[in-house]
Amino acid sequence: MKFTLHGYQNDAVREVLANLKKARRRWHQDKDRHAFSLTAVTGAGKTVMAAAVFEALFHGDDAFEFDRDPGAVVIWFSDDPSLNEQTRFRLMESSDRLRHTDLVVVENTFNRPKLEAGKIYFLNTQKLGKKSLLVRGFDGDEDGTFPEMRPDLRSHTIWDIIRNTIEDPELTLYMVLDEAHRGMGTENREKSTIVKRLINGEKGVPGIPVVWGISATVERFDRAMTIAESRGRSTLPPVTVDPVLVQNSGLLKDTIVLDIPDEAGDFDTVLVRRATDKLRESTAGWAAYAAQQNAGTPVLPLMVLQVPNTPSHNDIGRTLETIFQQWPELGETCVAHVFGEHTTQTFGKYSVPYIQPQRVQDDTWVRILIAKDAISTGWDCPRAEVMISFRPAQDRTYIAQLLGRMVRTPLARRIPGNDRLNAVDCLLPKFDKETVEDVVRALREGGGDTPPTGRILVNPVEMKPNPAVPDAVWQTFISLPSQTRPQRGAKPAVRLTALAHELASDGLLPGAGGKAHAAMHKMLDGFVSSHARAFESKRAQVMTVNGRTVIADLPTGMLSDGHFQVDADDAVVGDAYRRTARIISPDIARTYTVERAKRKPEAEDDLEGALIEAREEVAALHLMDNLQVLFDAEAKRLADQWFADHHERIKRLSDERQEAYRQIAALSTAPQDVDLVRPVSRFEPTSVRENDVETPIPAYPDHLLCDADGNYPAELFTWEKAVLDAEMARQGFMFWYRNPDRPSQDSLGIAYTIGEETQILRPDFIFFAKQGKDVVADIVDPHGFHLADALPKVQGLALFAERHAQAFRRVEAVADIGAGKLRVLDLTKPDVRRAVLAASSAESLYRGASASNYPG
Repeated sequence: MKFTLHGYQNDAVREVLANLKKARRRWHQDKDRHAFSLTAVTGAGKTVMAAAVFEALFHGDDAFEFDRDPGAVVIWFSDDPSLNEQTRFRLMESSDRLRHTDLVVVENTFNRPKLEAGKIYFLNTQKLGKKSLLVRGFDGDEDGTFPEMRPDLRSHTIWDIIRNTIEDPELTLYMVLDEAHRGMGTENREKSTIVKRLINGEKGVPGIPVVWGISATVERFDRAMTIAESRGRSTLPPVTVDPVLVQNSGLLKDTIVLDIPDEAGDFDTVLVRRATDKLRESTAGWAAYAAQQNAGTPVLPLMVLQVPNTPSHNDIGRTLETIFQQWPELGETCVAHVFGEHTTQTFGKYSVPYIQPQRVQDDTWVRILIAKDAISTGWDCPRAEVMISFRPAQDRTYIAQLLGRMVRTPLARRIPGNDRLNAVDCLLPKFDKETVEDVVRALREGGGDTPPTGRILVNPVEMKPNPAVPDAVWQTFISLPSQTRPQRGAKPAVRLTALAHELASDGLLPGAGGKAHAAMHKMLDGFVSSHARAFESKRAQVMTVNGRTVIADLPTGMLSDGHFQVDADDAVVGDAYRRTARIISPDIARTYTVERAKRKPEAEDDLEGALIEAREEVAALHLMDNLQVLFDAEAKRLADQWFADHHERIKRLSDERQEAYRQIAALSTAPQDVDLVRPVSRFEPTSVRENDVETPIPAYPDHLLCDADGNYPAELFTWEKAVLDAEMARQGFMFWYRNPDRPSQDSLGIAYTIGEETQILRPDFIFFAKQGKDVVADIVDPHGFHLADALPKVQGLALFAERHAQAFRRVEAVADIGAGKLRVLDLTKPDVRRAVLAASSAESLYRGASASNYPG
């Protein structure tokens, strides 16, 4: 893969492969057909996950402990040829093992007896429709659904080809049904018939053995598969991607900003000018960011004009004129449309060309895109950052769907500490404060083509760094440690080699890859040397196959048995070698084999023989006790050492490079420490609406970020306000920071465990104070103790305080025990930490002797 998979993507790929492995085995053993679904919200990276699955399916993948299927054939099926082309391009973009010749678009000229193993064939509904040349003359078409005459020179219809592929015992046909909720209903009878025919089989063509449906909403597909069970198809466990993890990954934008009029009237022109200003600000922001990062060509954001289904062309022309008056430098040739009429349209005095939806992202001359509803199935455009919708309030669903297509981040990562570049702006001139709540609700709930979004803010204000904050405070801030959420199934050796690759690429540690392998070879040599007798025994075990012979005496019915021993063949040794590779990683297994071979006396004259012998030795390693534990410990130790050695130089790299190291650091089954990033922009609401009453949110001074008046709006509970007042009154107080409750790089996270799951706590406040000549940081986290996670959270905070005792002056957990009385646990004290870790309830801690009154 060209990309490092996020944790949730790794988990989903592993589950998909487990289903495919099970389905393949049952098909070849019992001719059982299977189906399952993958549910992933828009922007989750379903094509990247599919690319990883196909690499493993065609080539095997030791990281996923998955052996290749030499007879694998894949049909990728959708109802849109342009969507197929977009998917094909993204597969090539994601994979370094799938060649372009492996990705075959089935055209009307396609003519072969059966599909070829190791290839993905792209089919769409139209290619299997009644008028398609691919189906003409199919022998199984007794009812005359398709014309009888085959085209000249065609010996097989597509249905013949599919049947022949299914019936070949050496092949396994898998079908991926993209946007699987489509084609399962009655809105398009021909489409539904074709899809169900592929799945269930009909007219002499058996159903496809393995069906994998992918969609943001697979309920309709799952229902159809339940019905298919009555026709002999079994369903496997669905694979569901948690949308919260997708949001946390940084692949989706954090914030949607909704601008609406504050009063009744016609504000179309005003909000068009405001939208244009937002596009200009976004353009300038990306240009400044690219210059700061030395990143070359900046992101060129675009604005979407969403119009009703029957728009007035003159009204659209007046809107375009307003845009160009507001920003003359934009130029009148930067506009395109994606209407169903695929021709140039005239809007007032402007002629606007049609553009295919899948081209919008890459054709950067498009800065204004005119659209009606959700544009098209599967379409998204990460550089679409501003949208103004002239849809009325009753069209809220169309607005939410189109916004759902605009939430992918342009660089496939979160921009550290910058809400401006992590946000989408939507302006709604036809809405007011009451009707906009329906859009907010649709976005928060997600569903269908609309992924649930982190924050939806109505008319917020942008906060910028407080000019009164001295550099010493910011230096203390960025020195504070934060923690990542661990990843299930992470391999220390993979983390080490990935780190080595990045360190070498950035010139921080030349030859890091070779040094990493040499260090792990040394560890393996020491392990073999210290267990020499056991190693020789295990090697002999690999080189022989023991069996049992059972002899039945037919006259007497007596059974007797004996044992036999034969030499292992290449297949047996190869299987053992792969088992070792899954422990020490395929790369290290390969280089260690070569290293051991080169040391052998006979290598100079017979390197091939030496390699065979070394491979047998490496194959034996997986039988050795404790190899996994010791190998992983050494790989982790070296990676942690390199992270520490190069920490300061990594911090001086660009954001993109730092994010690469951040992802590698997180490739661990334990929480890892990462740095905080200085925030440069944050959107905050300034009022809250409840029961149709608008109430201003109080604003406070001395925050690290502030508005033009030097204040920061914060909606605080009573006990949080009491903590803020108490801390601001302490001697030496300088500034405070409202820690964001979301997974951004400017949010301090602390790992805690609840059950078998590790979660991230984000304490409410960080305070900065003067102590002598130094600036010190305090964590103060006011929380209730009535929730089930109250104790695990305070225990996580205690472990964090112990691990990072030098980074904070105070780490305190505060709770209201009733009647406005606050109690505090000082987690810098060892005896308090011991009491917290031994406690059975949070309430007993705050009411007991370990706590004291707050403020003291």
